[in-house]
Amino acid sequence: MSSLKHVYYFQAGIGVLTNAFLFLFHIFTIYWDHRPKPTDVATCHLAFVHIVMLFTVLDILSANMFMSLNFPNDLKCKALLYIFRVMRGLSICTTSLLSIIQVITISPSTFCLSRFKYKLTSHVIHAFCYFWSLSLFSNSNMIIYTVAHSNMTNILNVSKYCSLSSMDPIIMELYFILTLSQNVFFVGIMLLSSAYMVIFLSSHQKRSEYLHSINTSPRTSPATRATQTVLWLVSLFVIMYCLDIIITSFLTMLWKYDPVVLDIQRLVGSVYATISPLVLISSDRRITGILQNVIDIALILKSS
Repeated sequence: MSSLKHVYYFQAGIGVLTNAFLFLFHIFTIYWDHRPKPTDVATCHLAFVHIVMLFTVLDILSANMFMSLNFPNDLKCKALLYIFRVMRGLSICTTSLLSIIQVITISPSTFCLSRFKYKLTSHVIHAFCYFWSLSLFSNSNMIIYTVAHSNMTNILNVSKYCSLSSMDPIIMELYFILTLSQNVFFVGIMLLSSAYMVIFLSSHQKRSEYLHSINTSPRTSPATRATQTVLWLVSLFVIMYCLDIIITSFLTMLWKYDPVVLDIQRLVGSVYATISPLVLISSDRRITGILQNVIDIALILKSS
């Protein structure tokens, strides 16, 4: 096993554990709170999507678990790649939704989207239904054209075990345009939302400086902390998404199985799924408060 695979397994392991912790925390929060915050619902969904996405790209899952179930090779590849692409699309949609939620939350009553503020949680659930339908449909070509490795010449190897067979150029262009327009739309929403949040943070900083100038001790508001967290997430996603596009384009030009490039692609493609829960956990004072209490109790027990 290459050193890159060791790094990937370590990275994926951290990502699964942190996303599982984040998912369970928000499940309990939603269950106990009769009026959950829309950010709790969206964060819970994002953590679930990342857990499934990280599992589908683990070689041990495709090589051992599916083999033990005696599924045909084509079915293994179709299931794994389709689920991965669906989860990847849902990750893009949910991150853009988080940015929209934060914009609506911090916006004044005169803002055009402020009418959604009071029923935002129900709108978020409706958005999830739309996102799942869109992602399931837009990636349906993976079910048709994904095959196990064969001796065919017109195939594109996408993993150690699976390939994409050649498809009609018109169908390929249609799916490419659909996927590209979908991704550009959601990334564009992230960038527009980020620009709005940067303006908000800038004006808030000016007010804080004014308060500080009159000897009032300014404190970072929850809205500002949440806005900064979403900006971190969006920035991380856009950077990793651009790197993934570059690596995928290079892999497509090679048109052959290159384990090193594929390992690099896995690493880059799972960075956001691994780091995003750490950002969300560290910025949530409810979680950091619980963790601090656990640490304090552990220190007390150790000293006694």
